[in-house]
Parts: sequence; C-alpha cells; structure tokens
Amino acid sequence: MILTVTLNTALDITYRVRSLRPHTSHRVTEVVERPGGKGLNVARVLAALGHEVTVTGFTGGATGRTVQEQLTAVPGLVDALVPVTGATRRTIAVVDERSGDTTQLNEPGPTVSAAEWSAFQEAYEDLVPSVSAVALCGSLPPGVPVGAYAALIRTAKAAGVPVLLDTSGEALRRGVAARPDIVKPNADELAELTGSHDPLRATQDTRRRGARAVVASLGRSGLLAATPEGRWRATPPAPVHGNPTGAGDAVVAGLLSALVENLPWPDRLTRATALSAATVMAGTAGDFDQAAYEGLLERVTVTGEVSAA
Repeated sequence: MILTVTLNTALDITYRVRSLRPHTSHRVTEVVERPGGKGLNVARVLAALGHEVTVTGFTGGATGRTVQEQLTAVPGLVDALVPVTGATRRTIAVVDERSGDTTQLNEPGPTVSAAEWSAFQEAYEDLVPSVSAVALCGSLPPGVPVGAYAALIRTAKAAGVPVLLDTSGEALRRGVAARPDIVKPNADELAELTGSHDPLRATQDTRRRGARAVVASLGRSGLLAATPEGRWRATPPAPVHGNPTGAGDAVVAGLLSALVENLPWPDRLTRATALSAATVMAGTAGDFDQAAYEGLLERVTVTGEVSAA
C-alpha cells in the first residue's frame, strides 16, 4: 500500500475551447471533472498501474463531497481524507484546442484550524506504519504551518517508511532539511531553492541540503536525477503536445511505483518519463494514455553514470 498526502485537495475542472482569446466569450466544447490536487493525481495514476493506494489530506464543503464521491469510483484506492470546515478548492484548466496550450486557474484552498491540523497529524501517524511508501504533494492550504512537510517527513522516517516530497517555496526548503528520500522539483522550483539556474548544479546542491535523491522535471527535456547510486538524464523520444497538468504528478507515481517494486534507478526514470509524456497526451489531469505509455517505455533514453561504491 502506498500513501499519498494532499493537504490542498481540489476538484479539477477541465474546459476545452476551440480557441482561447482574451476579452471575448467562449463556447466550451467539453467539461471534465476529476478529484485533484497533486497527491490525488498521483494516486489515480498509481491505481491505474495496479498499486493499492490510500489518499489522505483535507476535504470540506460541497466540493469536497464531490471529490470523495468520485474517488469511490477508482479501483484500488482507499479514501482516508480528513474533514475540515472550509470548502475544498477548485482548479480550472482551459485547453485551447487550436494551439494545444492550457491556461490554469487555481483557488487557494480552505483555511485549516490548529485543531484540524492536529487531527490530521494523528490520522497520518496511524496510517504511516502500514504503508510501503509516502508521497507528500502540493501546496499548503492557509493555516497549515510552513514546516508541515518537514514534520510529516520526520514521522515517516521514524517509522522506516521511504518518503517523496513534491512541493515548492519555503515548504520545500524546510522539507529538504528533514532529509526526504526523494525530492521531485521542477527547474523553477530548483532555482528558487538553490539560487542556481544550472539544473545539474542545483540537484547536487539540493542533495547537500538534505535530500537523499533529487529528480528534477525539465519539461519537454525530460528528467535529471542525482542519487547516491549515480546521476542520470532521461529524455522522451520527441516533445509531446497537450495538457501538461498532472505531468509532474505522473513522474511521482512512476518513481514511487518503481521504488516499491525495487527497480534500479534507470528503470524508475524510464517509467516516470513515459508516464509523464503519456499524461500530457491524455489531455485531462490525472489520466494517462495507456497505449502511448506502453509504446514510450521502449523509446525513452536514459544516459548517465553509476557512482563508485
């Protein structure tokens, strides 16, 4: 069982329009709703890969009830979300069918009280000992301490459970200092954390700050990994076009699933890169194109070097 934590859950709404133009009205050609927030996207991909997943985080209001109702339809997924008084946020992705570009609008999320945060920590401490890995994903809703992920990392490590962190800003900075097993930033998040715009230098710096392994998303250029076992670069066979929402979450799902299956790092990166590209091609956050994924597995290129023992 894998545990994903989404403190700022969402209802992801994807609108498709023929052409997105400012200052005009648009007819929406398709509307898709999915449970969202980074950890829920990760969980849905993991479930599609055949892994049992428990999801936790916060949920509230009518939007939260919709999220939970839709989660019940996902085979292999267990809902352990913790209720709060405030309403779960919505995220809006507007896909321009002509260009393939996506415009994203994200609400901030509900304000979490100190009592609600304490209740979540107790629930998390009960869940961690029974899982094989933990993913801590996404932004922090208002009211949650900025050091929240650092505390959750320490709880997982005390239980001997590997933990992956995927967040940004000060939450990432403090989380890295708690020594997670894997950190999965993008290039901008790496630069903000380290002050370096050289991804290789930034991944190495992030390891020095406490992360055991760093896997950086470089957009269409693939992934860059710095680990105790070596350094690798994974690239898709060609740039893909579509909705990038959820592509980074697919990377997390690929890394986690391969981790619990004890695959070597090059195979982990191959899976993560193929899943990410197949998610962009699917068009809806948290989904991936199964046929495209299977085809990409044979075409992802991984280069690098193994560290000396």
